[in-house]
Amino acid sequence: MSSSDKVLSASEAVSNFVHSGNCISFGGFTINRNPMALTHEIVRQEIENLHVMMHSGSQALDLLIGSKAVSMVEIAYGANGRLASTCVRFRQAVENGDIEIEDYSNYHMTLRFMSGAMGVPFLPTYSGISTDIVEKWGFSQELRNSNPSLPLKKCVSSDNPFSEQAEKVLLVPAANPDISLIHVQSASKDGTARISGLSFADIEQARASEAVILSCEELVPSEILRNEPCRNFLPHVLVDAVVVQPFGAYPTACHRYYDYDMKYLEKYTEIAKDDSSFQDYLHSSILSVSDFDEYLENIGKKTLERLRADPEIGYPHRRHE
Repeated sequence: MSSSDKVLSASEAVSNFVHSGNCISFGGFTINRNPMALTHEIVRQEIENLHVMMHSGSQALDLLIGSKAVSMVEIAYGANGRLASTCVRFRQAVENGDIEIEDYSNYHMTLRFMSGAMGVPFLPTYSGISTDIVEKWGFSQELRNSNPSLPLKKCVSSDNPFSEQAEKVLLVPAANPDISLIHVQSASKDGTARISGLSFADIEQARASEAVILSCEELVPSEILRNEPCRNFLPHVLVDAVVVQPFGAYPTACHRYYDYDMKYLEKYTEIAKDDSSFQDYLHSSILSVSDFDEYLENIGKKTLERLRADPEIGYPHRRHE
């Protein structure tokens, strides 16, 4: 593979860059732009003991936790919008003590990724300084001491060294995942990527990570992206693999391409509540199909077309469900 051609299948990309025990982050926000094709591949390859770092998880997080691929999570929250104010398998795993978890605010997690991207050990903030997020720590000191991917402290309240008055600032540690998985609307084969709509914390996560796998709705010639470089969000030097996968964020949404699938997510929420039903779902939807294309074939072209966005407004026309 040349440095200018990073296109791989989802199976190849995950096999090459995602390994058991990795610290991993996921792009998107709740039910928007989850890298679902790559997530399915992680489940299919039975990768385990992942340490997940993200600000707002959703379907990808819930699937991985439900499939026992995750052992630790640092996160602001995990929710499937109004369908599950807390993701079902995520909540069960926390309540049962099946995973280690530490929570921050969205802003804290974004600052942590930004700090990692900048190459500095921490960033200061006034945000959350008098809240329980500062007081309640999820990871034990023993776990922190034994795991080099964890910061030795969740956060530190410190005096502002530049102020003559007594003033506290909160220091949050840098986050540097081994790998980030991000789904975008378009990319070139060298890894230059363009995001339509909100970018959330995807850019900070990519810059903070050792490696990045992009999945994209469509592959476009590099010349098109170079004509308007100001619209590009990720430069090719950050990206290690590009996976072309239309509807690669389904059942979550991808702005200007398709909406989230409300009916599917409603059904999933009920399935996820029961262990046996969830295992049947994993087998029929992921483990027994060869790839994400076969999964989408089973979803059906009619369903996918119903979700397709109007290119003028970026979303499907209003539906009554």
